[in-house]
Amino acid sequence: MDLGLLRTFVTVHRAGSFTRAAALLGLSQPAVTSQIRTLERQLGRPLFLRQARGVTPTSIGDELAHKAAPHLDALVEITETGLDDESSLRTLHLAGPPEFTAERALPALAGLTGEGGQGLTLRASFGTAEEVLDGLAAGHHDLAITTSRPRGALLSATPLCDEEHVLIAAPGRVGLVGTEKPYRAEAATLEGLPVVEVHESLPFVSRYWASVFDSRPAATGAVIVPDLRAVLACVTAGAGLGVLPRYLCAAALDRRDVVELHRPPVPPLRTYVLVVRTGTLAIPLIARAHDWLLRAATDWC
Repeated sequence: MDLGLLRTFVTVHRAGSFTRAAALLGLSQPAVTSQIRTLERQLGRPLFLRQARGVTPTSIGDELAHKAAPHLDALVEITETGLDDESSLRTLHLAGPPEFTAERALPALAGLTGEGGQGLTLRASFGTAEEVLDGLAAGHHDLAITTSRPRGALLSATPLCDEEHVLIAAPGRVGLVGTEKPYRAEAATLEGLPVVEVHESLPFVSRYWASVFDSRPAATGAVIVPDLRAVLACVTAGAGLGVLPRYLCAAALDRRDVVELHRPPVPPLRTYVLVVRTGTLAIPLIARAHDWLLRAATDWC
């Protein structure tokens, strides 16, 4: 059996679409369709059910993918290992949310670049969870960081770390919430304060209110800016309260530029996951970066 046909088959099985598989393989969609039909003729059985959106594997298709995929991944590992040894310069394409990628992931991966990093070069791009996962699926990135777990077999996710969310305000705002002591604020005393957020829907504040106060915030956004670092700057300047990851505002809390308004027994958490296209951890370049980030993340939790 032609290994090229099997590789195309496994890619379609993971992608769930001839079109997406074609993009990953660098082939035209008709070429992928032709190869799958050839393989189906050789086997005498249908491997996929064609649908309006993508394809669904038959039971025979699932069985073949289960048997063939590990061996094809091993062949990729052998091939890529040889290339990795011969090449002095490789590029890793990373994507993720701007704040976490800039503050956590990129500094951690710096150890893999330069002479000590076996010639690795790094290219990063920022985006929403949907944009990052779509780009990874389309082959634009090698590795992605997101808070959304991907669906389907094309992408594989590994938990990376949890971030704690903190309700903060500038020190001058503390007296406005009815208490002189931080950590004691109640939802009712916070309703009159303006909010600094990344979106009109108040995603961070709403998540905090639902988790901690079992309610929805009544406030509207006074400042909306699509970057958590800008949110911190505005909260520090006294524009209103905000909810931020603790790692992002820890230094400001230590300096008393901002104060924590409430400390619940169980703080709200958000989990980051490290995502790759299924099978690409057989590529040493991606595997090294993946493992490096997982090791670094043990100090982030």
